[in-house]
Amino acid sequence: MSIKTVGQVLIDTLVAAGVQRVFGVPGDSLNAITDAIRKTEGITWSHVRHEESAAFAASAEAHLTGRLAVCAGSCGPGNLHLINGLYEANRSRVPVLAIAAQIPSREIGSNYFQETRPEALFRECSHYCETISHSSQMPRVLDIAMQTAIARRGVAVVVIPGDIANEAATVTEPRLKFTYPDPVILPSEQELSNLAAILNRAKKVTILAGAGCRRAHAELLALAGKLKAPIVHALRGKEFIEHDNPFDVGMTGLLGFSSGYHAMMNAQTLLMLGTDFPYQDFYPTHATVVQIDILGEQLGRRTKLDLGVVGDVAQTLAALLPRLDQKTDTDHLDRFVAHYRSARKELDELATDTPADGAVHPQYLTKILNDVAADDAIFTCDVGTPTLWAARYLQMNGRRRLIGSFSHGSMANALPQAIGAQAAEPGRQVIALSGDGGLAMLMGELCTLKQMNLPIKIVVFRNDALGFVELEMKAMGIIEYATDLKNPDFAKIAEASGLLGLRVDKPAQLPDALRKALSHDGPALVEVMVNRMELAIPPSITASQAKGFSLYMIRAVLNGRGDQVLDLANTSVLKETLAVAKSMFGAGL
Repeated sequence: MSIKTVGQVLIDTLVAAGVQRVFGVPGDSLNAITDAIRKTEGITWSHVRHEESAAFAASAEAHLTGRLAVCAGSCGPGNLHLINGLYEANRSRVPVLAIAAQIPSREIGSNYFQETRPEALFRECSHYCETISHSSQMPRVLDIAMQTAIARRGVAVVVIPGDIANEAATVTEPRLKFTYPDPVILPSEQELSNLAAILNRAKKVTILAGAGCRRAHAELLALAGKLKAPIVHALRGKEFIEHDNPFDVGMTGLLGFSSGYHAMMNAQTLLMLGTDFPYQDFYPTHATVVQIDILGEQLGRRTKLDLGVVGDVAQTLAALLPRLDQKTDTDHLDRFVAHYRSARKELDELATDTPADGAVHPQYLTKILNDVAADDAIFTCDVGTPTLWAARYLQMNGRRRLIGSFSHGSMANALPQAIGAQAAEPGRQVIALSGDGGLAMLMGELCTLKQMNLPIKIVVFRNDALGFVELEMKAMGIIEYATDLKNPDFAKIAEASGLLGLRVDKPAQLPDALRKALSHDGPALVEVMVNRMELAIPPSITASQAKGFSLYMIRAVLNGRGDQVLDLANTSVLKETLAVAKSMFGAGL
């Protein structure tokens, strides 16, 4: 009988816990682990081209399944590359285990080739990070790491020197049978009574709901019906909240709707449910604020709080609903539902195919993509303008999923997250909404699609710029600088990588190109030339933004960029901005 190595016990433990794949890039310090995967049924090595992508992919798998996902990096630079994707996983509260290989154990502390200090490096992006320095620690340390990732819904890291992984194991079988705990967490009877008392007295209630409402759709709608309250959703809650929701008034925040913004600002009572929406400027200052969250440390973190309780949203609402009086005054709800319909109509009017011979409006691209995508499609979106258009034009229906770097805000997340999503859900349509900047940053993963035989569809919003950065510069009143992108022909690069590559220059080409890509039996990329000067309409234009855009126009003209001002003059955001600016600085503007 062959002797099991520590690396083999590690893999056996992962398989016993239901892990089906490990995302990573091989390296000599991982050899004992990758060799164990080769010999073991039920688990595969998912070979990506960059370890950052491995962590993003694992994060997406965990997001979709709710189960532990795994990534790995070889010693030194290999596991350093994991950090950005692990930050995303930890901040999104999804269970991910990272295997960080280490230099030979006898060389630790000698400034050896590729030596780093993983325990220090991973401390800020994990709940647990420990080193296996002796074979007898396996699988106990691994068990603790996995249990921590599952229980705390975040990242755990196991550091293991390559020589230790190749040693004979002293314990050869998994120790634990892993389960996914689902405890019922409820406020006390007194806290529920206090909640009910505040809400029964309240007038003009607005609900702000986030990702913590993942399993609370029915309870949320019942609550809004009793309180006659409009529901504003945070971006991470979009996929769980906006579908089949007659109380929905859109998002707030920089990517949101004016209806969502004003529904919160005009509330006398704001009820926050499962959300850690971070932007303090978008909270009302004079409302009574009540918060329900399963994480006690999030209570009152973003705005002043009159009452905060710890509890699972679905369970807490189920216990709370019988204590609430039925409200009958619908004025507040009706006002902002009507406002939302108006705001929605204005946004839909921007999603047009005109001019027919010009660059494509990104709104039109996202709307058509929404219309032709499958009812159960999984969308990933890059940070920046792809997230903006996804938030406003992709419609969730209870079956579709939406994944992005919504808390960490990293570029280049869409393609690697699509890899993780497609690996986890091979039978579903997976579509990555990529910016040209984001795609170029981790473009090597185009090769991964062919290598792993993943039929992912990539839609590239190509505007030859870091578009959202330019928008932020204009809002500050400065001329955009260092945002130009000298891009290659992405469609040809896709073809060279073994994908179907299509290019769209005019709006009329778009519907057929998207349908062709989505029906293609294999990976495909559609490169769409979108309008660089398209501006997003924020839910509320501040005086500083109005002044900033006005100063930008003046400086653009003085710097010989009058053509850009003419392009901007056709956008509705500038018309609204100028109206505010004129009231501030005079009609001469």
